[in-house]
Amino acid sequence: MIQLELGQEYIPPYEADAIATVTQINERLLNQAEKPLVRRGEHGKGHGCIRGTLVVDLQVSTDPRLQVGLFKHPEQTFSVCIRFSNFSVKDDARGDVRGMAIKVFNVPGEKALDDEKDELTQDILLVDYPVFVVRNAKDYIDLFLEIERTQSRSPVRFFITGLNLFKWRWHELWIGIAYRLKTISSLLEVQYWSMTPYRLGKAAVKFTLIPSPGNIIGGFWRRLGPRSKDYLREGMRDHLRDRGATLDLLVQFQTDANKMPIEDPTIYWSSPFHKVATLVIPPQSFESPEQMSFCENLSFTPWHSLVDHQPLGGINRTRRVVYEQLSRMRNRLNGVEHREPSLAEFDAVYPPQ
Repeated sequence: MIQLELGQEYIPPYEADAIATVTQINERLLNQAEKPLVRRGEHGKGHGCIRGTLVVDLQVSTDPRLQVGLFKHPEQTFSVCIRFSNFSVKDDARGDVRGMAIKVFNVPGEKALDDEKDELTQDILLVDYPVFVVRNAKDYIDLFLEIERTQSRSPVRFFITGLNLFKWRWHELWIGIAYRLKTISSLLEVQYWSMTPYRLGKAAVKFTLIPSPGNIIGGFWRRLGPRSKDYLREGMRDHLRDRGATLDLLVQFQTDANKMPIEDPTIYWSSPFHKVATLVIPPQSFESPEQMSFCENLSFTPWHSLVDHQPLGGINRTRRVVYEQLSRMRNRLNGVEHREPSLAEFDAVYPPQ
């Protein structure tokens, strides 16, 4: 067994070949996508993008471990664009994980990607489930080969690998079942997690967003009554028509390299959370044709990042190559320039409130 220190990554010898295979599979899947508009391979159904602000918490000044990168200056405020999505389903009433991708604007500092050193964005990617369904790049291949073979986002044979029950991916199977059983009543009322780890200076952390109790709107019928296939977008529209929402952004530190592994995002970390910022979402509209088009053409990756928040682990190293490849290919097929937007461009489409 390899003994790792806190924050230390381990890159297995097979990983480069595995990532290359994943990119080939994803390219084939994207070429088979519906035309004329080619949507994302994952999180394809967007509910819309909204604007907000990320306010660094005053309390980070009491803990030097937190006062790093994006959170260096207490009470600093950043403008953000937030995209909500389903992972794979088109009908919101079906079980699925829901994504929340945050693009923070005007973030100074050294960036992780060599060809984006001068960019001023920082992305934070989260979903409403705490762990990922795949351990590493090698398993990523098996998952997407099965998705390609079945043309389905429910690749049963990835989990049930044959007649020998001892070779089934039981741990991943329970996570996959939890994904498929998960439904929510509102995008603004649930907790989100980064699933994978990131640097916070020299430390390794995971992120979570916890909604304020004030976000939750009561009503038995709203929660259990009939739902349209677009009820999550409709619900966010209704919520933001005359009221805002807030969520707390927190980090949890890796405190045990074995019990909280960097290289296996299927494992839940059990360390305490520490608040670093507040996400403030004002009342707004977000469904104009210009806004929906701007939102659809955005690219999100955990590697749009400061070095101080660099993604960690094999799944994130796989994402570095795969997300960039698919984003460039999707933009090319849709006739859209591949680049990061400026705050001025965002403000022109989503005017500050």
